[in-house]
Amino acid sequence: MSTKKQVQGSEFSLRQLIGPLMAVILGMMMVILDSTVVNVALPRLVEDFSSSVTTMQWTITGYTLALSAVIPLAGWMTDRFGAKRIFLLTIILFTLGSALCSLAASPAQLILYRIIQGIGGGMVAPIGMAIVFRLAPRDKIGSIMGMLGIPMLLAPALGPVLSGWLVEYATWHWIFLINVPLGAIAILVSIKYLPAFETKSVPSLDILGILLAPVAFSMLAYGVSEGGTSWTSASTLTGLSIGGVALVLFIIVELRQKQPLLELRVFRSSDFTRGIVIAWLMQIALFGVMVLIPLFYQTVKGYGPLKTGLVMLPQALASGLVMPIGGKLFDKVGARPLAITGLSIITFCMFMLSRMTPDTSLLYIMGFLGLMGAGMGLTMMPVNTHVLQSAPKQLVSRVTPLTTAAQQVMVSFAVAGLTGYLTSQMKVHAESGGNPLQAAASAYGDTFLVAAGIAALGALLALILRKPKAVPGESEEGASQAQASMMTGH
Repeated sequence: MSTKKQVQGSEFSLRQLIGPLMAVILGMMMVILDSTVVNVALPRLVEDFSSSVTTMQWTITGYTLALSAVIPLAGWMTDRFGAKRIFLLTIILFTLGSALCSLAASPAQLILYRIIQGIGGGMVAPIGMAIVFRLAPRDKIGSIMGMLGIPMLLAPALGPVLSGWLVEYATWHWIFLINVPLGAIAILVSIKYLPAFETKSVPSLDILGILLAPVAFSMLAYGVSEGGTSWTSASTLTGLSIGGVALVLFIIVELRQKQPLLELRVFRSSDFTRGIVIAWLMQIALFGVMVLIPLFYQTVKGYGPLKTGLVMLPQALASGLVMPIGGKLFDKVGARPLAITGLSIITFCMFMLSRMTPDTSLLYIMGFLGLMGAGMGLTMMPVNTHVLQSAPKQLVSRVTPLTTAAQQVMVSFAVAGLTGYLTSQMKVHAESGGNPLQAAASAYGDTFLVAAGIAALGALLALILRKPKAVPGESEEGASQAQASMMTGH
C-alpha cells in the first residue's frame, strides 16, 4: 500500500502525521469528554425535565451500553469498509447525536439521542488508535502513541469543569451543542488528512451475537437499577429474567462461533478471569461514585455546577499523575502488590466519604477524592496490562474488544445499581423524619459504603493474582501485529 510505504520510508517526518493525529485526537477528545460531562449536569437535567435521578441516570447508562454494543464491531467494519470511511461515519453519527441531544424535549428523547451518540462514539478510539499505529514507523511508535494519551488524561479532568461552566452560565444544552463545531472540524480534518486504507476480506458477521448482547446487558442493567428500589418487584424480576436468559443464549452462541463477536474462550485462563473480575469490581466502585459525588455536592452541599466541576479536579489530576508511576512499578513488581495497595486506598477513601455530612468541609472531600484518584491511577494500568498478558497468546488480539466492551457494561451496571440504591435509601431515611439534608447525606453515606465494600472485595481478590507465565518463542513482530489488531478489536 502506498501510504504504508510512504510512512515507513526514509522520507518520513512527524509533519506527515500531524494531520491524522489532529483528526484522531479531536475525535477521541469529544467522545471521552462526553463520558464525563453529564455527571455534573445530572441534577440540572433532573430539575429541568421534572424527572428523577433513577430515570435521568439512563442518559449515562444508555450511552455506555451503546458504546459497549459497537466496540466489538470496530475491527470487522474497518476491514470490510476501510478505516477512513468508518472513522468519518462514526464522527458524523456522534456529532449528529450531540446536536439531537441539545434539542431533546423529554427524558425519553434525551436517552434515545444519547444512545445514538454512543453508537457513533464507541468505535472512535479503537479505530483512531489503529490508524495512527498503522501510519507511525516502528521506531517512533511509543512517542507517537503517547500523544494519543493527551485526550485520555485531559478529557476526564476538563469534562466536569467545562460541563459545570456551561450548565451554570449558559444552559445544559451547550454540553452537547459544543460538540457540533468540534465534530465539523474533526470531519474536515479527517477528509483532508486521513489516507485511504485498503479493505480486506472478512468472515461473516456474528448477527446473533450483535442482537443478543444489547438485549442481555440493557435488561440486566434495567433489572439492577430497579433492584435498588425492590429486588422482588415485577420490573426488577422481568429485567433480570429477560437479561439472564439473553446472556445465557449469548454465551452459548459465542462459544459455538468460529469468529465470535466477543471471544469468551479466554475465560478458560484462570489468571485472565481473576484479573478481569478485579478490574470489573474496581470499575463498578469507581465509576458509580464518580456519578454520585457531583449529585452529593449539588443536592446536599448546595454547590453550583461550576464549583462542583472544579472540586472534582483533584481526582482526575491525581489519577493522571500517578498512572505513569503505576506503569513503571508494574514492570518491577507486577500487578498484585499494586492492585492490593491501590484498591485498599480506594476502599479507605470511600469509607471516609461514607461519613460525610452536610457540614463536612470541602478540604476533607477533595483530599479523599484526590487520594482515591491516586489509588485509581496506581491500579488501573497494571490490572489492565495483567489482563492482556494473562490471555492465551493465540487469543490475545481478540481480548481488547472484550475488555473494553465489558468495562462499559460494568460502568452501566454501576451507575444503574448505585443510583437505584441511593434513591431507595433516600426514601428510607426521609421516612424516619429529621433534617432532610441529613437524611439525604445518610443515604449517600450508605451508598458509598456499598461502593467501599465492592472495592474491598477487589482488594481481597487481588491477593490471589499471580504473574502470568511467559510463553517462549513469541516473535517481536507477532507481538507488534497483535498490538495493531488489538487497537481495532481483532
